[in-house]
Order: sequence, then structure tokens, then C-alpha cells
Amino acid sequence: MKPRTRFVRAAAVATVTAISALGLAACSTDTGSGNDSGPIEISYLHRLPDGEGMTSVNDIVARWNAENPDIQVKATKFDGAATDMILKLETDVKAGKADCLAQVGYSEVPQLFVKGMLEDVADEADAYADDFSAGAFAMMTVGDAVVGIPQDTGPLVYYYNAAEFEALGLPVPTTLAELTSDSATAATAGKYVTAFTPDEALSWLSAQAAAAGDSWFGATDDGWTVDAEGAGSQTVAAFWQNLVDTKQTLVTERWGEAFTQALNNGSLIGHVGAAWEAGFLLDSLDGTPAEGQWRIAQLPDFGAGALTGPDGGSGVAVMKGCEHPAEAMAFNGWFNTQIDDLASQGLVVAANGTPTTSEKLLRQFGGQDVLGELATASSNLNPDFVYAPGFASLTKMNETAAGVGSGSTQVADVFTTAQTTAVATLEDLGLPVAK
Repeated sequence: MKPRTRFVRAAAVATVTAISALGLAACSTDTGSGNDSGPIEISYLHRLPDGEGMTSVNDIVARWNAENPDIQVKATKFDGAATDMILKLETDVKAGKADCLAQVGYSEVPQLFVKGMLEDVADEADAYADDFSAGAFAMMTVGDAVVGIPQDTGPLVYYYNAAEFEALGLPVPTTLAELTSDSATAATAGKYVTAFTPDEALSWLSAQAAAAGDSWFGATDDGWTVDAEGAGSQTVAAFWQNLVDTKQTLVTERWGEAFTQALNNGSLIGHVGAAWEAGFLLDSLDGTPAEGQWRIAQLPDFGAGALTGPDGGSGVAVMKGCEHPAEAMAFNGWFNTQIDDLASQGLVVAANGTPTTSEKLLRQFGGQDVLGELATASSNLNPDFVYAPGFASLTKMNETAAGVGSGSTQVADVFTTAQTTAVATLEDLGLPVAK
């Protein structure tokens, strides 16, 4: 089954035009000949942590190699930053020595494809589509092209301190109205059930717009379309502006000390955050009275039903020039359905199924089946929300959001910044934008 969402062919046509203009060579570095002289050899470049207590990537790959003597895979860990890895991939593709498979962030996929760095493996990918949620699989598509297999996801969920909620008589919010009501009640006790985090505006607010049913990017015969100020974005803006104006949310950077301090002193008792935060969000509470008090719930309904949006995540793409895309995809599809192994790496696995929740998560979340809850969230990703080339440039949203706390900007302004920046970026890339 093909995923429910793909842009119309016009986007693919625009992409192919851009690729032709760039004139990048399609070379391969796979050393296997694919004939009787030996097995096909596939190289895979990744950034997975491979930390202590995790099932190592090399151990997973070794199991594949033992079971598939005709397709041998060599995995290499890239220890630099994600941006550095992208630069390496671009250099290697141009030089004709890129790895056949590489881990890439979902927000990077469209621009890498536009630059001619990724193969279209739509025919090979169809066999694996049913193994993943439609929302995750859509993240590896550009136009009618499919460039690889999703690996992990970052759906938004709701974290909350169950003991504090019970003490205040707060219901676990299932709608924005309930979350608004909880915010008002908690504020009277000097508590916050949410935090507005300007430094996460790009991925965090766009994901909420997706949860509200929006799709920011699409295409027509005239080119890409951008709609970052739709009904969903307006709902999100109004919700947060109300909480900021009434001082019923904690306004702080997500990655600053104030967030952790509020968590530790018990003033922050709820948080709209990405699923991948579960692995470390509560570490500072270990050994304190608050250990084991927190739980995870599905994101409250932002007006579009049981939907959530993507805040991060990555897939494994087939790099341009891979000589054996079918064999590469055979490994790719297998590797990314090894859910317990990948979950041990701290991933919210994109594949269907529920991995076993670790002892650490069971302890920190009071025995809750955390990974089961996150798997449900992954399955609820909005399948119509995908990224466009240059999405990373929308970090200007963070700059606009930085003024929300002081009142120098409004939350709605953040989405206006997204709209104008997205259009300008696509035009700067030489891609047609429908007016």
C-alpha cells in the first residue's frame, strides 16, 4: 500500500528541474559487483548513539550479514554534528564516493532531494510501507518520490505529574479547552501545566499546527504552495497567546536552566513535548520525592481529533548513485523494523509495533508502558504534514518567538515569520512558488 499522502506530481517535476540545473553526478561507492565474484556490499552511515547498554548498530548489522550472505552491509558511525554529516554527504555525492545508505533528518529530506543527493526508490519502498505509520512514511517522500525508510519519530505528547494533578483535582487534558482550564486552576496554586519554549518554536509550533490539522506545504501545477498561517496555526497561536497574556504558562527556553529548575522545584507539572524527550526529561528527578510521579498522555485534541505532529525524527535514505538500491532497501526495511534493538538506542521507533519499555523508563514514569504510549502517538502523526526544501531556515521562527514573553511580538507573528521565510527560501533555491 502506498502512503496516503504524497505531494502531487508538480512538486516532483519542479524538483527534477532543480536537480538537472545542479548537474550533480550520480556515482556510486558500493564495491560489490552484484555478480558471481562475490556478495553485494552496502555501506551505511549513521549517527545513532551506540551507548552503553544499547544493542550496537554493528551487532544488528552482523545479524543481517549472517542471514544474508549475498548482501553484506558495513555500518559506520559519524561522530560529528548532523549539519557536518550533511556537508560530508554532499561532498561525497559530488565526488562519487557517498555511502549507499545514510541517516538523515526528516526536515532535511526535501532539500537533499532537490540537490540531487538522494535516489528515488519508490518502487522498492512500496513493499515496506505497511510496516510504518503513514505519517512517518510520508516524511521520506518528496513529490511522488520515496527516498528511503523512516527510522524514528518525534510526535508531540503530553507529559504531566500525576501526583500534582491529583492533588489539585486536575483532569488529564484531552482537549485544548481542558488544558486551558487546567492552566487556570494550576496558576492559582503557583503551578504551570505547560511551558512556552521560544527556542523550540520551529519544530514545536509547526508540529502543533500539524496536530491541529494543517498541512503547510503542497504543490500545484504552478509550483510549491505554502500555508503556515492556516486555521490550525491560528488555533495554536490563540491558545498560547491566551496563556501568555494571563501568565498561566511558564515562558522559558526549553534548553535553558530555568526549565530544569522549574521541573525540579515542582512549579512545572506539565509539558507539551516531543516523544524523544521521555528518555531524559526526568533524569534530574531521580532519587527525589518526585521520582515516578510523572506520566505520558496523548497530545490533547487541537481541534482535528487524534492527531499529533512531528517534532524531529530521521530516516535512512538511499544516496544518489547507489548501484544496488533494491538490495540496499531490503536491508533498510529490515533494519528499521528491529524495534527492540532500535528502541535500546533511545529511539521512538517509526515501525509499527511496541518495543519493551526499559527499566529506567518504568521507574521514572511509575511503571507506565511508556513506549506503548509513544507508539500510539507515532501512529497518530498527521500524514498530510511534510516538510519542504529549506525548512531548517525557518529557525527565524525562534527569533520571533523570543519576543513573545515580553510582549514585543505575538504568537501569531511566529507563524507569519514561517510563511514569509518559507516562501523566500523556496524562491532562493530556484524553486517555483505558487502565488
